[in-house]
Amino acid sequence: MLALLSLPFICSWFGQVSSSLTPFVLHERRSRSPSGWVPERKHDASAVLPLRFGLKQSNIQNLEEYLYDISDPDSSNFGKHWTPLEVAKTFAPSAESVKVVHEWLIDNGIPKDRLRITPSQGWIEVDATVEEAEHLILADYYVYKHESGQEHIACNEYHLPQHVAPHVEIVTPSVHFDAIIRPTPMNRDTALMKTDITVVNTTYLGVGHCDTQISIDCLRALYDFDYTPIASGRNSYGIVEYTPQSFRQSDMDLFFTNYSIPELIGRPPYQVSIDGGYQQTFNQSFDYVGESHLDLQYGMGLVTSKLNVTLYQVGDTVNPNTSFNNFLDALDGSYCTYEGGDDPTVDAIYPDTQAGGYDGPSACGTTKPAAVISTSYGYNEADLTPFYATRQCNEYAKLGLMGVTILYSSGDSGVAGNGQVCLNDDGSQSVNGTRFNPSFPGSCPYVTSVGATQIAEGNSVDDPEVAAARVTASGVFYSGGGFSNVFGIPNYQKDAVATYIKNFKTDNFTTSAYNSSGNSRAFPDVAVNGAAYVVAAEGEFILEWGTSASSPTMGSILAMINDARLAIGKSTIGFINPTIYSTLFQEAFNDIRSGNNPGCGTEGFTAASGWDPLTGLGTPNFERLKELWLALP
Repeated sequence: MLALLSLPFICSWFGQVSSSLTPFVLHERRSRSPSGWVPERKHDASAVLPLRFGLKQSNIQNLEEYLYDISDPDSSNFGKHWTPLEVAKTFAPSAESVKVVHEWLIDNGIPKDRLRITPSQGWIEVDATVEEAEHLILADYYVYKHESGQEHIACNEYHLPQHVAPHVEIVTPSVHFDAIIRPTPMNRDTALMKTDITVVNTTYLGVGHCDTQISIDCLRALYDFDYTPIASGRNSYGIVEYTPQSFRQSDMDLFFTNYSIPELIGRPPYQVSIDGGYQQTFNQSFDYVGESHLDLQYGMGLVTSKLNVTLYQVGDTVNPNTSFNNFLDALDGSYCTYEGGDDPTVDAIYPDTQAGGYDGPSACGTTKPAAVISTSYGYNEADLTPFYATRQCNEYAKLGLMGVTILYSSGDSGVAGNGQVCLNDDGSQSVNGTRFNPSFPGSCPYVTSVGATQIAEGNSVDDPEVAAARVTASGVFYSGGGFSNVFGIPNYQKDAVATYIKNFKTDNFTTSAYNSSGNSRAFPDVAVNGAAYVVAAEGEFILEWGTSASSPTMGSILAMINDARLAIGKSTIGFINPTIYSTLFQEAFNDIRSGNNPGCGTEGFTAASGWDPLTGLGTPNFERLKELWLALP
C-alpha cells in the first residue's frame, strides 16, 4: 500500500478577544503540532484566505441506517440502491443553516457581493483577509514551515457565535486536513518492495512455483477463480492511481505476452482523467510505475479483455495536494460541497495556476463511479483529525448507497503505521512509540479493508495460506490490521470481533497498546495473497509484495461476482460488509490460522480461527461466494 505523507494544518497559540457581544463557543481545536513542523511567523494580516463555512448536512445521522437497509442480506430492500440525485437531496443542508450563516457574515462586515453560496447550498465561501478571518472566528493564523521547506497556514483553534455553531460543521482553512499525496517521489514505506535481484526465471506458468512467484494462474487456483465475463456492457471495475504514478504500455504488453493473454496486448485501460490526471513520461522508473503496473496487470489480467478496467488517474504533476477528496469530488457532486468541501491547504484546488498545472475546472460530479473501486494508497489514522476521517468515511457510505463497493488495502506495517511509526501516549507518532497505529481509510466501517496472505515456503496452492510476512534489507512487510481509535464498531462485525477478543491472549504486549475496548471498528475484513507477485516494469520482471497487490485482486473477484448477478438481471453487490460477516457467507472464506503482524516493538496480533486483525474473515472462494450472492435478491 502506498503511504501518504502526513501534513499539518497548523494554527494559533493565543485566542483573541472578540469585540462582539454575541457569545462565542470553541468549535474545534488542534491538540498538537504535527511532526516536522515549526511555527515560523504570524501570518500577514493583509494576506487573503479562501475562507469556507461548511454547513451541516441533513439526515447524516441516518446514513448508516439507510446503508444497512439496502446492504443487509436479510433486509427486504437488499440491493435496491439509491440514485445519485436521491443521495444529494437526502443529505442537502437545510435552508435555515444557509440563512443563519449568511446573515451572520453580513452582520459582521462582509459585504453580500463578496459571499458565494454553492449551487447545492452546501457551503458559503468568501475570500477574506487574515485580519477579517481572525475577527470572524477568533483565531490566530500562523505560517508554519516543514523540515522539507514547505510552508503551511492554519490555526490552533477557532470559535463561532453560539447561534451559528449548530449550523456549521467546519471552517476551512483552520485546524484541518493534514494529509496530502506528494507528487514525487511517493512516500512509500514497505509497500512494493522491489527484490534485491531481478526475477531470473520468467517462464513459470501454471501453479508449480506459487510459493516463490505469484502469477495469475496461482491466484485462479488459490481462490477457485475461473470465470469469463458475460455481462461486460453493464459491469464496471475501477482502479485509482495518483499522478505521477503511471503505466508504460510496453511493460503491460510484456506482462500479457509472458502470461499468454494476447487479447490485452496493446490494449490500455479505459482512462478517466480527474483534475488533470495523465500518464506522465518524464520518469518511468520503478518508483513511478510500480504501483500502477501491479494494480493494472493483475486487475486487468484477472477479469480478461471482456471487461475493460477503468483507470481513474487523479491530479497533475505540479500540485502536491491531490488527495482522496479530489477523487471523491469527481464521483459525487454533493461531496464537493459536503461540510465545507475541500480544504485548499490539503486538498488540491483547481484550476492550478502553477507552471505546468491543470488549468481546467475542478472535477465535481463529472465521473460515474465504477461498481467496484480498488485503491492501494492510505494514511495513518492518526495523520488526520477525527472530523476529516469521519467526513470522508461518510462519503464512502454514500457511494455504498449507490451500489458501489469500495476496497482499500489495510497497510503493510503490521500493527504499526506507514514508515513504521507508532503512537505515543499523547497521540503523536514516532518510531519509538509503543501504541498500535491503525490505517485509514481501512478503518472506516463503510469500506472493505483487504489484508494480505502468502503461501508458506515449500507449500502449494492446495495448502492453507498464512498471514503475509517478509523481512529483508529493504524493509519489512506484515499485513496491516488492528482496531480504530476513531470509529465505533459496526453492528455487522460485533460478534466476530467479540469472539477474537475473548480468545486472544498474548504475553508480548498489554491491552493498553491498542483500543481493546471491543467497541471500535476492527480491520481488515478479508485477505488475499500479497506476496511475490511477478510484475513487468522497466522492461524486466520483478517481484512485488504488499496489500497493494491484495486489494486489486479482491476487486477483480468481486467485479466478476457483479458480472454474474448482472447477467441474470440482479443488482451489483454494493457495500458488502454486512453480507460477508453473516454466518452463511463466512463459510465461503478460507480461514487463515497461522501468522502474526509485528510492529511497535511487539509481535502484534495472532491469526486465529474465524475473524482476526491480520487476515479478517480469510481469503475468498470465488465459486462459493458467487453461488451465495446469486441466491440473494
